[in-house]
Amino acid sequence: MVRVSKTRSRPKMARRGPSTKNEELPLGLPTVAGDENLLPHRPVVVIVGRPNVGKSTLFNRIVGHRTAIVDDVSGVTRDRNTAECEYQNRMFTLVDTGGLDLNAEDVIVSQIKEQTKTAMAEADLVIAVMDGRVGLSPLDSELAVLLRPLTKPVFLAINKIDTPKSEPLLADFYQLGMKDIYPISAEGGMGVDELLEALMPYLPQAPDESAQLEIPRIAVVGRPNVGKSTLVNAILGEKRLIVSDIPGTTRDPIDSLLTREGRRYVFTDTAGIRRRGRIDRGIEGYSVVRAMRALGRSDVAVLVLDGIEGVTEQDTKIAGLISKQGRGCVILVNKWDVREHDPDAYPTYNLELSRRFPFFAHVPVLFGAAVQIETLPRLFAKIDQVVALFATRIQTRTLNLFLQQLLEKNPISLHRGNPKKSMFITQVATKPPTFALFVKGAEKIPPAYVRYLENSIRAEYGFQGIPITILLRGKGKNT
Repeated sequence: MVRVSKTRSRPKMARRGPSTKNEELPLGLPTVAGDENLLPHRPVVVIVGRPNVGKSTLFNRIVGHRTAIVDDVSGVTRDRNTAECEYQNRMFTLVDTGGLDLNAEDVIVSQIKEQTKTAMAEADLVIAVMDGRVGLSPLDSELAVLLRPLTKPVFLAINKIDTPKSEPLLADFYQLGMKDIYPISAEGGMGVDELLEALMPYLPQAPDESAQLEIPRIAVVGRPNVGKSTLVNAILGEKRLIVSDIPGTTRDPIDSLLTREGRRYVFTDTAGIRRRGRIDRGIEGYSVVRAMRALGRSDVAVLVLDGIEGVTEQDTKIAGLISKQGRGCVILVNKWDVREHDPDAYPTYNLELSRRFPFFAHVPVLFGAAVQIETLPRLFAKIDQVVALFATRIQTRTLNLFLQQLLEKNPISLHRGNPKKSMFITQVATKPPTFALFVKGAEKIPPAYVRYLENSIRAEYGFQGIPITILLRGKGKNT
């Protein structure tokens, strides 16, 4: 089995990049302009093929876990899905694409075709996947014609060749004129190592893990059709993600690596999160689960709201999920270009935010539109601020001096002992900032006083958009 791990890669194994927290990082695109002095270029390996030949299954097999949604229904994958991988200490960026139908006229399928063609143009290496059980199809022949003019290496992988007895099924594919054909079983793993070994001469050595840089992860979340993919496309400066008025267009969480003004980010576009009762089983259910996982491994969530429809109950639930998972947050009220000339719109929407999001009073709110260029610098300024605060650590001495000031302003009666001498606070974690308050009779501290301490720390140290936690710890043998 080909899998991913954080440790140094062993023979016949592949792995993804370095880890922060409990998840592997980073996912995204290869090194882009301005990154040359940070990390060597990761060659882009793109998987292409007609619908339902097993591209996403092969992608998951190489990456090492189920990143892309797989289903017997054709057309499940729509946007380009990427993962940074290493195989035998050689690094590359693997890209999964939607099923290619060159004759498609459907709006979404046509966009998939354009996305696949763009991915092939940007690729350094191409893996063309075809179905050995079905045999050579007209769509396969059309794909071969499309691949023939490419000057980059192309590897033909014939999938679903599960046993040596299946190898006679390869005969039809030799007429495509490809130099080498690799029989594989993406589901079972057979032949995948041989395919990866054929790629190795084109892949550079991976740098030492000490040279890897931690990159903030930004998850773009919200209800369906609020403009998440449009926003990410605007941030990337290209139509990388498929955009449609049809709810549920985005399915996989799509990670994209971006360099902006010398700083690197991983932006994750997620599927729209609908009310539980409206979520269909199967593909949409997987999409929502993946969106929740993407949120859990992010540092900051950009919660996109619809400036025209207003704040809904589902927006409130998504905000609650962000808070529950302890992520930093920036709220973007999108599509505001439609209402910006209405003098009553801003105070009315702000009042609705205050009513719906009382627990997010500390979260910065930005009114703008993904289609307006001037929105992006304002959004990045908020994101950078929240990312920095998410990893902020305050010295213990500074914290305790501030705690003594709070106790003098608003003392608390304890069961025994002088509160000024009985309380001690220290920061025990970042991402999000977490504090431990050591005090005699900890169980007698009222929740309201803990909230007072949280609000005071937030106001003093500017933890805007960041959840903070105070853990009560007893002191002494009898507490």
